[in-house]
Amino acid sequence: MSTTSTYEVILETGYRLFAEHGFEKTSMAMIAKEVGISKPALYYHFVSKESLIDALLDEICKSIGFSTFFSVQNYTNDNFVALLISDGLSMVEKQKEDPYYSRIMNQYQALGYRNTKYSQRLLDILDGYRAGFTELLQHGASLGSIDGRDLSIKAQMLTMIMDSIDNFTSFGFEYEYAAIWKSAVLRLVRGVDEQ
Repeated sequence: MSTTSTYEVILETGYRLFAEHGFEKTSMAMIAKEVGISKPALYYHFVSKESLIDALLDEICKSIGFSTFFSVQNYTNDNFVALLISDGLSMVEKQKEDPYYSRIMNQYQALGYRNTKYSQRLLDILDGYRAGFTELLQHGASLGSIDGRDLSIKAQMLTMIMDSIDNFTSFGFEYEYAAIWKSAVLRLVRGVDEQ
């Protein structure tokens, strides 16, 4: 017996169909048909397409938040720089593995140009990274693992680099993201070049 609820199946199906066809071209009827339920059953879970789009964004925000990939309590003096590199690379790889992630995020970015509710949610994610990197770097400085100067600027730069990697990946650029992230971390937190 499956433990996946109808609600979860609708979200997963909506995620895929919205990524494949876009928000405007994906109808609730398409989603209901794909899930194998009636439209009234779909509307029982989501009163409108907008409510489904909103719920889906909530789930995406949870899955890509800073604390999903970076756990400050796991960082020690011995592992700080290596773990920061590794955690960042894990995030990049997870997003590259999902064939729908970039496409759905492009849909939300486009929606954000028309509706500030969505652009604000996306900005909140980035601000969560800035705050998370600030806390993480302060922790590293308190451990003596990194240089404690300009932590706020360094946190902003790490956020910008991570966001740029995410955006460049979504456009299909085949850059050396692992090397870029590693080099950025080493330069920013230690002020050293790769060895």
